[in-house]
Amino acid sequence: MQSVIIEESAKPGVTVLNGREFMNNSKGGLDPIGNVKDQYKLEDQTVRKCIEYALDLNAQLSRFRNHTAVDLGTLDALLAEKYNVTIGGKKGNRTYQTYDGLMKIQVQVSDLITFGPELQVAKSLIDACLTEWSADSRPEIQSIVTRAFNTEKEGQVNRADVFMLLKLEIEDERWKTAMEAIRDAIRVTGSKEYVRFYKRDSLEDEFKPITIDLAKA
Repeated sequence: MQSVIIEESAKPGVTVLNGREFMNNSKGGLDPIGNVKDQYKLEDQTVRKCIEYALDLNAQLSRFRNHTAVDLGTLDALLAEKYNVTIGGKKGNRTYQTYDGLMKIQVQVSDLITFGPELQVAKSLIDACLTEWSADSRPEIQSIVTRAFNTEKEGQVNRADVFMLLKLEIEDERWKTAMEAIRDAIRVTGSKEYVRFYKRDSLEDEFKPITIDLAKA
């Protein structure tokens, strides 16, 4: 029985068997490289090239994020220790600025929120209200309720529209009970920190964000 000799290839996505080159296909098999259309070879090379750049950029962004967190954290510690000064409010939001006022960094901390089972109680009460008010209720209220609870994934809601419901002034006792149930349903499960960078050319100009998001660059 002839033994199979597998050699290393300098070409990514290519396997060498007994001196012949094969391309790894998407089914886990091997296709002789000569049988693969040139358009597929070109597409393969282009995607691999772009992914290599993307991975490198991703690593740079990760290092940048970590360095920024360390630098700002060090500044906070120095200010607190040496000058007994703390930047930011109770939630951890902070703004750092250059002395000339032309550059600033904003750190914003957002709560991660989920809703408990009380939300289903609120929905039942709201549905009862809307059914009774159907002839007289304002279309905008019905629209907010529909958007708040009508989602593609079961058990999820539109958080922004749920909070909009809390702002509505409605005297019906069932509605008030529903709003209380929504407040009881709110669970703060953690927080996420966002760092944003801004720059302007003069003090008369508005700050413009320094875009790091690839889709907005």
